[in-house]
Amino acid sequence: MKVGVVGASGYSGEVLVKLLLGHPQVELAAVTSRSHAGKPLGAVIPSLRGADRGLTFVDSDVAALATSEIELFFLALPHGAAATYAKALVPAGKRVIDLSADFRIADLANYQKYYGAHQAPELLPHARFVLPELTPDAWKTEAKLVASPGCYPTSMLVPLAPLLKAGVISREHIVVNSYSGVSGAGKKVEEAYLYVERAESTKAYGLVKHRHLAEVEEQLALHTGAPVILQFNPHLAPMRRGIATTITVPAAAGATIEALYAAWRAQYAGRPFVQLLPTGETPDTAYVTGTNRIDMSAVFDPRTKNFVITSAEDNLVKGASGQAVQIMNLWCGFDETAGLI
Repeated sequence: MKVGVVGASGYSGEVLVKLLLGHPQVELAAVTSRSHAGKPLGAVIPSLRGADRGLTFVDSDVAALATSEIELFFLALPHGAAATYAKALVPAGKRVIDLSADFRIADLANYQKYYGAHQAPELLPHARFVLPELTPDAWKTEAKLVASPGCYPTSMLVPLAPLLKAGVISREHIVVNSYSGVSGAGKKVEEAYLYVERAESTKAYGLVKHRHLAEVEEQLALHTGAPVILQFNPHLAPMRRGIATTITVPAAAGATIEALYAAWRAQYAGRPFVQLLPTGETPDTAYVTGTNRIDMSAVFDPRTKNFVITSAEDNLVKGASGQAVQIMNLWCGFDETAGLI
């Protein structure tokens, strides 16, 4: 199957290209970038020298892409830009997996509150938010357009959704602290992201209304049947990639750590990319970097009656490009792990 990546020169696009070049069942047929059009792929992504299969960046001409033989497109673009491509590709019968925030939020008013005007609101009814380990399988036949989850949301939704559904944890007083590698900000030249500014430096940002809150709270409400409000505190950490998340939440009356793990095992049994660590052993970004895994564990604090839940993932793989490939695999009937292990 021929696939294309629109916006292939950013961090997520680069990881996506590498994964697709190694995928056993797809042919990467187009990589686009307005700024790099005409340049060999290996010249723009030097780690692919000799392995780029002669691919050259082409201009992001949406009309040409819509009439091409390519069956599925990944949109690795900033929010706003992705919607303009989806407007042409979806009506042309192309499958589209969007890595931006444009179609992650079903409620238009909520999207506008966090992101401003939407460039393709008419497509929202046709879009499906898909977190493979949580979303019911009906999306595989219903979807015309798939929104791949954000990196922070994945680190929160995978641990929290099964526990809220099972009634193991409180729906109130959920506090989330997350630490992201600098690549989460994207490939851009700004003083705040210079090496001298970020090395030996950790700080909170986006308090108290980070954009990903809209996505997380909407999905938790959909999965659990009632509104959920989080206190989310994101931090920028002095590492290139990875997300470490710590969630503090009151245990439900009578809930035990065994009940918590039972809810996780019921949801994630047989899912290759969710790894449950024993209680007391916390996940480490060092061991998930470069993988499509999310590792997680939990402990019970008898003093505060809270569960403390931790997760770790690679923000560019399970938090972005790897998850998008996982979605493609499931959508197209490939093995879920194809190209990812």
